Amino acid sequence: MNSRERFFKACEGASLPRPPIWVMRQAGRYLPEYRALKEKHSFLEMVRTPELACEVTLQPLKRFALDAAIIFSDILVIPEALGQAYHFRDTGGIEMDFHLRHREQVDKMEPRRVGEKLKYVTDALRLVRKELDGKKALLGFGGSPWTLATYMIEGGSSKNHETIKCIYYEDTQLFESIMQKLCDALILYFKMQIEAGVDAIQIFDSFGHLCAENEYYELSLKWVAKIAEALGGVVPIIFYAKGMGHLPQLLKLSGANIYSVDWTVSLPHIKRELGQGYGVQGNLDPALLSTSPECVRKKTLALLDRMKLESGYIFNLGHGILPTAKLACMEALVDTVSGYDRDIRGR
Repeated sequence: MNSRERFFKACEGASLPRPPIWVMRQAGRYLPEYRALKEKHSFLEMVRTPELACEVTLQPLKRFALDAAIIFSDILVIPEALGQAYHFRDTGGIEMDFHLRHREQVDKMEPRRVGEKLKYVTDALRLVRKELDGKKALLGFGGSPWTLATYMIEGGSSKNHETIKCIYYEDTQLFESIMQKLCDALILYFKMQIEAGVDAIQIFDSFGHLCAENEYYELSLKWVAKIAEALGGVVPIIFYAKGMGHLPQLLKLSGANIYSVDWTVSLPHIKRELGQGYGVQGNLDPALLSTSPECVRKKTLALLDRMKLESGYIFNLGHGILPTAKLACMEALVDTVSGYDRDIRGR
């Protein structure tokens, strides 16, 4: 069974001798080869150049025995394709070119242009697909409508995120117009990724934790569900909702197949709460990769042992890999998962 087959078996809910492994935000500053490339090209240049995006996507797989690659891109390519460009602040964080707060601005956004604007993403996916040659799974991704709308309405990274909530409370029609435009754009974007050869789509609801439990469906989940319905089950959908993993029954309303959760919740509990037909991935604390190989090995084995009786499990971090991650720790993590055999360990 190759890496791609192992990934699919986990998506189907199969019980495997060891779970497939991939790591959110695999590429990044923890890799010296990434840092070397970054000295020559800006982040946005690498995202927008298919050959560079392909190279960066493959960098972690050349070092580590991962079962899946996630395309090197950014969730904010969607706002940019809709006419709201962005850049990185000198002090850190994201700055959008303007604040999306008026109906006239929303009316100018044309989701149908996403295909033309984001062709560089699908070109990169095809390059990566060719390099993987069917031996590794390839994941596409995008932000949830709620998370993207938060950046767009707040004008970038925000401390309190009050503006988007005020619009939701005071002008629901405007809020829903924005969300529908984003849904339409994301549906087209994900279909493009599927056509380019991805094996699964991951949707990141990075700002899910900003929502009150009783409003989470209206603010976010119902829009993700519209996307899932439009994609029609052609590939598995992985849904990551930061800070909301303690609400598995609510998360199921998103229509996703697999739920990725952070390290603040019990993964076996979430799997049992979700029930049959749903997979889980996660949820090692990313901070562990900044400690020591021995510590990583110990904590990784503990997580694998807790999940050894669970089917449909994909090993992952509970969030993206940090720039302070050590190569030796990443090697220890991958080697531990790759060498794990639940039969030998007394299943």
